[in-house]
Amino acid sequence: MTLLIRGGTVVNHDDSFRADVLCDNGVITAVGSDLEVPTGAEVIDAGGQYVIPGGIDPHTHMQLPFMGTVASEDFYTGTAAGLAGGTTSIIDFVIPQPGQSLLEAFQTWRGWAEKAASDYAFHVAITWWDDSVHDEMSTLVREHGVNSFKHFMAYKNAIMATDDILVASFTRCLELGAVPTVHAENGELVYHMQQKLLAEGMTGPEAHPLSRPPQVEGEAASRAIRIAGTLGAPVYVVHVSTRDALDEITYARRQGQPVYGECLAGHLLIDDSVYRHKEWLQAAAHVMSPPFRSPEHQAALWTGLQSGNLQTTATDHCCFCAEQKMMGSEDFTKIPNGTAGIEDRMALLWDAGVGGGRLSMQDFVAITSTNTARIFNLYPRKGVIRVGADADLVVWDPNGTRTISASTHHMNVDFNIFEGRTVTGIARHTISQGRWVWCDGDLRAERGAGRYLQRPAWPGIFDVLKKRAERTAPTPVAR
Repeated sequence: MTLLIRGGTVVNHDDSFRADVLCDNGVITAVGSDLEVPTGAEVIDAGGQYVIPGGIDPHTHMQLPFMGTVASEDFYTGTAAGLAGGTTSIIDFVIPQPGQSLLEAFQTWRGWAEKAASDYAFHVAITWWDDSVHDEMSTLVREHGVNSFKHFMAYKNAIMATDDILVASFTRCLELGAVPTVHAENGELVYHMQQKLLAEGMTGPEAHPLSRPPQVEGEAASRAIRIAGTLGAPVYVVHVSTRDALDEITYARRQGQPVYGECLAGHLLIDDSVYRHKEWLQAAAHVMSPPFRSPEHQAALWTGLQSGNLQTTATDHCCFCAEQKMMGSEDFTKIPNGTAGIEDRMALLWDAGVGGGRLSMQDFVAITSTNTARIFNLYPRKGVIRVGADADLVVWDPNGTRTISASTHHMNVDFNIFEGRTVTGIARHTISQGRWVWCDGDLRAERGAGRYLQRPAWPGIFDVLKKRAERTAPTPVAR
């Protein structure tokens, strides 16, 4: 299929310019002024609008088995909803049970993802350790194109990675050229606080943020960063929600350490007052980890994006319907953790970021697409509009508006944490693999059209890191 996007302003992370964009066979083949219309090509009029790289969400959980249930969104419904909002690629998570083969879990998730409507990749979680995990990490990197591994520092007695696992896995990541990522919360402290609150009779959603105060995130971020720094490895901290964690990232980056931070649209825009809603279900709908925070932490996160100390934005899209949330009606620790957002992330960040004067258009492209592509080695196939890149594009109307609601969204969940918010700046057209799949309310997502994205390892960059670590190592003393 040949598609010409005519008359728009192309916005990349580093530039913007008036140009037409020609796509053929799923790839961008020309970017320039007044391109001729090839015979039989479909034309999209982008006059007065921006043409931006398709969004990449680096943190989703489709169809996740978690806390005694399964997330309501599967790989088709979730990626289709993403396309409606301008997200054309996701990086989801394979989460093996402790003791389970990483490769076995990976193949299970690959099977679930065959129905995806957009392109996808996987991080793989390290939830336990022995020699087989060490060996299978190599197979995942070299044969399956996995170049990032996730470590949950929370969820004691389930999938929590202890310090010895972090040390072993970070070391292996460094050897393989893979990026270690961490969910930074001190699992021991969280568990202690949960039991303390329950013993005091606090069983409702209002106890959730109290069991996970900012300090537990700051401590875990500091610990993970210092472990990585000692080993000479990089580290990527997911869903940063507090000034505490951001301060640790900022300090490490100022010392030259390769540390990267991700924040969620929800943490930027929703504060912790939601947990005190008079209706139990409204409060429970917002239970996720880390929880939403007070406004001063939100302000810090915006500063982190503006300064470049936070590089990416995500959703942690993990949907549980009202009936599932009710599993924790007697005990807040049993409320399935997760909220939705894949359809709304791009519009929310444009509205509050660009529209709110906090971000430039180029910043918006960087934090919604380009930086993720760069960190996880999808660039320049993804994250940029240039010849040879995948034709994953969005025609963005900066003046278009919509009101977010569960009654109109495409996500498979029966509430929306951004319910009733009107945003200015929306996707008019979404183009995936060179064909339009969304146009002004017409969603033409195709089950199974998504491709698995292999992401090569980073041997060159990691060689530099190893040499840096060797230079700073003490000289052995002769005996």
